[in-house]
Amino acid sequence: MIIVVTGASSGFGAMTARALADAGHTVYAGMRETEGRNQDAAKEFDGYAEHTHTLEMDVSAQDSVDAAIARIIDENGRLDVVVHNAGHMTLGPAEAFTPEQLAAVYDVNVLSAQRVNRAALPHLRRQRDGLLVWVGSSSARGGTPPYLAPYFAAKAGFDSLAVSYAAELSRFGIDSTIMVPGSFTTGTNHYAHAGHPDDTAVADEYTALYGSAIDDLLARQAEQSPPDADPSEVAREITRVVGLPKGARPFRVYLDPARDGAEEVFRVGDRVRREFYRTLGFADLLGPAV
Repeated sequence: MIIVVTGASSGFGAMTARALADAGHTVYAGMRETEGRNQDAAKEFDGYAEHTHTLEMDVSAQDSVDAAIARIIDENGRLDVVVHNAGHMTLGPAEAFTPEQLAAVYDVNVLSAQRVNRAALPHLRRQRDGLLVWVGSSSARGGTPPYLAPYFAAKAGFDSLAVSYAAELSRFGIDSTIMVPGSFTTGTNHYAHAGHPDDTAVADEYTALYGSAIDDLLARQAEQSPPDADPSEVAREITRVVGLPKGARPFRVYLDPARDGAEEVFRVGDRVRREFYRTLGFADLLGPAV
């Protein structure tokens, strides 16, 4: 299959691009600044396997996304799978983030997927075939700790977008799967690259009262995960889902080593959604036309 993975310079994205290449797929690893800060990652992936390609793709810019998808179509004549993985985490008290910062977090975590969809979906719809894989987060429904509000809010928006797209694309024969990773505190760069609030004066007021709460939070989150929690399991599961036949792919896949409760809540919500669609007489929208 011809696959594009967004945000593939590191973390889940890089792991997924390699796992899909190992499975024999033609993989385009989307990342920005392939001749700048990500040039080492770009060169490494270009030489990883016979059918691996680094793709200059800044998901915050529609023209960059359009050019990236156009290159894939020009070189292959089609696109089969889009893995929406681009995202950015934040750490700090919610009040200390400016509205502009919240908008930027939402842009990277939600609007980026919309830009990629608007470039890629016309091709998938014409094919009457394809798969969208959304790399979400248990934080959208699970036991959400404090100091991560902008990121959690954005991931909840991302999940809602994915759910609506799944129904709207079903009659075009396009499949959808939402991956639900939990908190993997090692093996990714989520925390190391996290954004921090611009309003340091407000942040300092919270620090004065809450002390080392942020550091304690991260430490306790890490303690909730078993020592053998492996973030590459996300990449393996995405590769497994890609290999399944259309209509047999799960709507959600849970990968939560800390078991923060998200799976329980999501299962209830998805059941209600299925029942609601059946009540309205639109049960066919619950899976892709085969």
